Amino acid sequence: MRLLAIGDIVGRPGRRAFVRLGRQLIRTHAVDFVVVNCENSAGGFGVTPETAEELLDAGAGCLTSGNHIWKQRTVYEYIQHEPRLLRPANFPEGAPGRGWGVFPSPAGLVAVMNLMGLAGMEPLECPFRTFDALYEEARQAASVVVVDFHAESTSEKAALGYYLDGRASLMFGTHTHVQTADERVLPKGTGFITDIGMTGPEESVIGVEKETVIAKFLSRMPARFEVPEGPTLLCGVLAEINPETGRAVWLRRIRERVE
Repeated sequence: MRLLAIGDIVGRPGRRAFVRLGRQLIRTHAVDFVVVNCENSAGGFGVTPETAEELLDAGAGCLTSGNHIWKQRTVYEYIQHEPRLLRPANFPEGAPGRGWGVFPSPAGLVAVMNLMGLAGMEPLECPFRTFDALYEEARQAASVVVVDFHAESTSEKAALGYYLDGRASLMFGTHTHVQTADERVLPKGTGFITDIGMTGPEESVIGVEKETVIAKFLSRMPARFEVPEGPTLLCGVLAEINPETGRAVWLRRIRERVE
């Protein structure tokens, strides 16, 4: 089974890049299932029903998110009725939507779990214990279990990767918008990469206008962040998983430039 995970879609440029390249990558790499982090897809902050549908129509089998999931109020109702859009599973009980799901692919069922880190983030439930609470049900439903860990801290990501080594098929990090070069298969068979990067404007500061960010650092004053136009990077990771054992065979970083 081949899985493609695409990093945080940032605004219209990121959506356009995925629409242009998504199905091409699926064909070129014989991809069975695509996971896309969409939490910055609506103007750089949050996701709307319209931006979610655009990504789903372009080939995403499941959409994951993170700390910006509630920025657009129109998503509150939508996430209740669209099982392909996930929010972090370690939000408190009663939060709209769901934190994991099981999805079909030509090579078999895929369980996708969305978790959010605690270091430098919101005070949610423990992502380690949340995984423990959900894993058995997910594993009974599908032999392949994929985790999007939306987290700030590289050490927290590495720790969770080793914690679920041998249980998750693939754990990829999102949130920092900077792709890391540490993709590998951990000793017990879990594919791991600290962060798969973003799909957004190349000439930017993690997806927003660089001039505004520089001015904010200089002045320490509030600023309104905008997503610039221009060349776009599409970043992610491609993984091959043995669907019988649920173990990763190999990982390869994806980094494509779109004019």
